[in-house]
Amino acid sequence: MTDTSLEFATIRELATRIRAGGLSPVTLAETRLERIAALDKRLHAFIATTADRALAEARAAETLLRGGHDLGPLHGIPYAVKDLYDVTGLATTAGTRLLAGNVAAQDSAPVRRLAAAGMVLVGKTHTVQFAFGGVGINHDHGTPHNPWSPTPMAPGGSSSGSGVAVGAGLLPVALGSDTGGSVRIPAALCGTVGLKTTVGRIGRSGVYPLSWTLDTVGPLTRSVEDAALVYQALQGTDAADETTVGVTPHDVLASLGDGVKGLRLAFGETMFFDDVDPEIAAAVREAGRVLRELGASVGSMAVPEVAEAMAEQRRASMVAAEALAVNGRLIDEQFDALDPVVAHRMKTGRGLSATDYFVVLRQWAALRERVRRTLADVDALLVPATMIPPRPLASIDASAESYGDANLRYLRNPAVGNLLALCAVVLPCGFTRDGLPIGLMVYAKPFDEAMALRVARAYEQATDWHRRRPDLGWAR
Repeated sequence: MTDTSLEFATIRELATRIRAGGLSPVTLAETRLERIAALDKRLHAFIATTADRALAEARAAETLLRGGHDLGPLHGIPYAVKDLYDVTGLATTAGTRLLAGNVAAQDSAPVRRLAAAGMVLVGKTHTVQFAFGGVGINHDHGTPHNPWSPTPMAPGGSSSGSGVAVGAGLLPVALGSDTGGSVRIPAALCGTVGLKTTVGRIGRSGVYPLSWTLDTVGPLTRSVEDAALVYQALQGTDAADETTVGVTPHDVLASLGDGVKGLRLAFGETMFFDDVDPEIAAAVREAGRVLRELGASVGSMAVPEVAEAMAEQRRASMVAAEALAVNGRLIDEQFDALDPVVAHRMKTGRGLSATDYFVVLRQWAALRERVRRTLADVDALLVPATMIPPRPLASIDASAESYGDANLRYLRNPAVGNLLALCAVVLPCGFTRDGLPIGLMVYAKPFDEAMALRVARAYEQATDWHRRRPDLGWAR
C-alpha cells in the first residue's frame, strides 16, 4: 500500500496498518493535512484546519501505542467536525461571519469523547448557515464542491463540508448533525455512509443547536463498519444534555456482521417512492433484491404515519421557532447580513403560536408511538435517501422557487425520520447515468441503530458501490 492509498482507506484499514507498525499516527495526520492543503482550495470542505492540535494529538497517540497503551480501533485516526461543534480556541460560526467571535472555551461533548478514544482532530468543516437547509448552499462562507463532478453540484446539507471531506478522501470520518437529514443527504449526494442516531444516544452539549427537539449527532464515513466504530465511541450520558440521561449505551459491533438471513425488511411504500427520480427508485428496488438473495424477507408495506407527519403544515415552523430561540437576536438585529434564504425561512417561526407549538409536539409524540406499532413486525424499512440526485448548483440557486423545490426534494424522505424518531443509515447503492451517487436509506425503529447498521453492512459487503472513487483531477 502506497501513501496515495491512504486517501480512501477505511478506519479499519488504517488501524490495521498502525498496529502492524507500517503507519504512524503522525505520518497519517501529516498526509491528511497535506491532502487538504492540496485539494481544498477547490473543494472548500474546511473552514479551518487545526494542524498544531492534530500533530500534538498524533504524537500523543503514537507515544501511547509505543508504550503499549492501545485505546482501541480509533486510536490515531484523523477526523473533522462540522462547524457547529465547539473546539477549544476556535470560533463556532455555524456558517455565518456574524459569529466569528464565538470562540469556544472548551470542546463539545462529542469531541471530548473522540479525544478519549485517541482520535486526532484535523479541522472544522463548512455547514449551511445555522444548519438550516438540505441543499448545502452557503452564501456567506461559500458552498463546498461535490467531489463527483467538476461542475458545481449540490453537496447536500447541512453537513456539506463533512460530506465533501469524506467523499473526496480527505479524511476517513467527519462528524455532522442531523435535524431533518443533514447527515444523510450529504452522505447520499457525496457517496459516503451516514448514520442518523436517535435523540438521546449521543450527547449534544457544545454543539450549536438548530432544533433541540430533533437535533442528533452522527458520523459520515467510508464504510458502515467505520460508522459503527465511531458511534460506539460517541455513545453515553452527557450531564449537560438531559435527553441522554437513563439511555444505556449498546454494543452495535457484536451484531454488525450477523447478516440479514431471516430478517424482515420492507420497502416503505407510503410517500417514500412518490415522485422519486426513476434511476434512484430502480437502484433502491435492486438493493432489496440483493438483500433478498442474502436471505432476508423483503416485502412492501404502508406506513401511514409517514404521510400524517408530512401533512402537518406547521412542521417547518416548528424547527424555525426552535432555531429562533437561539438565533432570534441575529434575525432581529442583523437580518440583512444573513443568508437571505436561511433568514427568511427561519423568520417564519415567528408565526407559530405557543399553543400550536405544544399541539404539534403532542402530535409527534402520538405518531411516534403509533409508528412503533406499525413497524412491530418488520426489522427495517428500505427507502430512497433522497428524491433526486445531485443537481447543478447554478440551476438550484437561480431563484427562490428552484431552491425551495430542490430543498424539499432532498429533505422529504430523511426529515420524516426525525419527526418519527427513527434511526437510519444511508449508504451508496448505485450511480446515475451521469456518474452521480445514489443513496439507499435503511430505517430502523427508535434506539435500534444496531439493526440499521447490521442491514446496511450486509448490503455493503455484497456490493461494490462503496468502492467507487471520484476522479479529482479537476481539483488538483
